[in-house]
Amino acid sequence: MVREKARKMKAQWRPIFLMVCLAAGLTGTGAVSAALPEAWKDALHRVGVPESAVAVAVQEVGAEKPALMYRADELMSPASVMKVVTTTAALDLLGPDYRWKTEAYLDGTLAEGVLHGNLVLKGYGDPKITIEQWQALMQRLRQAGLAQVTGDLIVDRSLFSLPTYDPSAFDREPLKPYNVGPDALLVSFKAVRFEFAPPASKKDKKAQITIEPPLAGVKIPALPPVSNRRCGDWLGGLKPKFNDKGSQAEVRFDGSYSGRCGASDVYVALLDVPHFVHGMFVHYFAEAGGQFSGGVREGKAPEGAPWLTFESLPLSEIIQDIDKHSNNVMAQQVFLTLASMQKAPPYTQGAARLAIAEWLKMNGIDMDGLFVENGSGLSRDARVSALGLLNLLLYAQQTPWRDIFFDSLPLAGIDGTLKHRFHKSAVYGQAHLKTGFLENARALAGYVDDSQGRRYAVVILLNHANAKRAAPVMDAIIEDIYQGGVAPQQTAKAVQ
Repeated sequence: MVREKARKMKAQWRPIFLMVCLAAGLTGTGAVSAALPEAWKDALHRVGVPESAVAVAVQEVGAEKPALMYRADELMSPASVMKVVTTTAALDLLGPDYRWKTEAYLDGTLAEGVLHGNLVLKGYGDPKITIEQWQALMQRLRQAGLAQVTGDLIVDRSLFSLPTYDPSAFDREPLKPYNVGPDALLVSFKAVRFEFAPPASKKDKKAQITIEPPLAGVKIPALPPVSNRRCGDWLGGLKPKFNDKGSQAEVRFDGSYSGRCGASDVYVALLDVPHFVHGMFVHYFAEAGGQFSGGVREGKAPEGAPWLTFESLPLSEIIQDIDKHSNNVMAQQVFLTLASMQKAPPYTQGAARLAIAEWLKMNGIDMDGLFVENGSGLSRDARVSALGLLNLLLYAQQTPWRDIFFDSLPLAGIDGTLKHRFHKSAVYGQAHLKTGFLENARALAGYVDDSQGRRYAVVILLNHANAKRAAPVMDAIIEDIYQGGVAPQQTAKAVQ
């Protein structure tokens, strides 16, 4: 219903937008426009957003100067659009083929497949150790000759030096996976998937629950009963209670699950990192045919070469998740890795910021006033200007990795965070745009290939209490740019 309402609103504005743009001569090229088209202002006012809450910067790729600059120097919250700063810096500094590693060390003697001692796993900040990759690592351990560990699992997470992380600090939602903090040994994003389904037979009155990954430290004392109420808020109807103590977690359901919902799932961040890794190791090492009954503790890897090294996916694939799907913790992992350009481990956020600042300076990319808190945009303090982002987008188009970055951005109406936008628009499939979303912020930044085959770098930042209502207006602006580009209004001088 919300999408349909947004579509109707955009349809109402479309004729007005195009008529004003054509009347003002906005389909040609020329000097920089310093004002928003009146139609854009009117549309913003209709949703309760003043033009003073917006910043826009537009420039055709290859042109000498911008076509439109409105409040482009103002520092604003970019929300997740900040991820393009992280990913472009990483592509340039680390290279598209960069891979993270996870190392295994033997703290003891290996004889006939039995490790008489401890197994040490050292993390190097791999942003994407999925369940499948973890299974591959367990298979590698087995193939290398490890069948049994008599001691404990020791985890080395010393690569990053970070302040104490509070997952509830941002929005008091500590169990939400998007609030998981970065870690040198982050596995499966520290997220547990609970899948609910009606009972297999009519005789059974309890819902079925599957936990993935199946961690021994996550307990469900009793299954919830099945009801026949309307599906609606199925999760709220379960009345879940999560008691997470770090080393173990208990999940209770004081409500019921509606059998009319079919299969449903929810992801929850549970356990601390060492115990999450321990649970993953216990289950998947056994699945691979190994034997282990030890505990877990933190420590340092021994000196010398590792016994086994497992490599991540390349950065060129990692940024697909960061930009298309706006994965916060992956962005933070990459951001911290940039600190390697500045100092030896342990890596800090301060060193990562310095690496980005020096990279910008070295390449002449003007992003004056930029503040990157953690690299993901999940921040109330991060700031950037529309002009700064425009300069970054134009720089990216001149690099050897431009196509990798371009393809990592959500494609209008097709994938990522734009999958459900621009479906009934000419922009469908013609714009690659990173989206940004926070409570009082909306943002779009990327590229629009217009109807004449010209490519525009586009940035729209909007900070206001009514930001959520303005999303259709922002989409309509992108449609205008597609239809005819942007050129100066005849009234620009009078507005200045």
